[in-house]
Amino acid sequence: MLQVRDLHAGYGATPILFGVSLEVREGEAVALLGKNGMGKTTLMKTLMGFLPPWRGAIEFDGRALDRLRPHEIARLGVGFVPENRRVFPGLTVRENLELGLSAVAGGRGQVRGERLEEVFLRFPRLRERIDQPAKTLSGGEQQMLAIARVMMAGARIILMDEPTQGLAPALVRHIREMVTTLKSLGRTVLLVEQNARMALRVCDRGYIMEKGRIVYEGASAELRASPVTREKLGV
Repeated sequence: MLQVRDLHAGYGATPILFGVSLEVREGEAVALLGKNGMGKTTLMKTLMGFLPPWRGAIEFDGRALDRLRPHEIARLGVGFVPENRRVFPGLTVRENLELGLSAVAGGRGQVRGERLEEVFLRFPRLRERIDQPAKTLSGGEQQMLAIARVMMAGARIILMDEPTQGLAPALVRHIREMVTTLKSLGRTVLLVEQNARMALRVCDRGYIMEKGRIVYEGASAELRASPVTREKLGV
């Protein structure tokens, strides 16, 4: 589904990514692990078109993404839940959700009700808070809203950047359940996380990134047992 080959990127003249290659197959949840400053968020921004690649290839269902703009990538079915959630605080939950439909090319009226019902089925708390401003939600509820917004857009693959950052342990468990729910719905997930224990419990496979390179990859069970994971991530 998503293939990245020999990807190089950076900011200005400063290189950050050095030949990153990875693959996410349809229906999988894949973890991208690494400490702060290793290039994970830069990779996500490059995949979504916010940062142009210097060289390499990014393909989604065989279509090249590396020259497309973010809204074009979103319309192909690639959803992005950024670090720190970035919901619109002054808009209600309903208004935030309906913004997700802006990525849909046509048919907005037909899909609105259907997708709202799916969101409310999976995240009933959002139905309860439908007319509240997003700024009144807890951190965990805002994360639900950010995920639900990309579901409204009909995303087939969801890129999640540090969804548990700053959340209490109980809410981290809830994020883990959200990823499991997305998998049960047939969504594909690329999960960027520093919380390797949580990520490897819900993901099928994982990659470890260090200094802009993929240094290790494997099935989640293999990564949990590997001394490389303990050495690189301290878990």
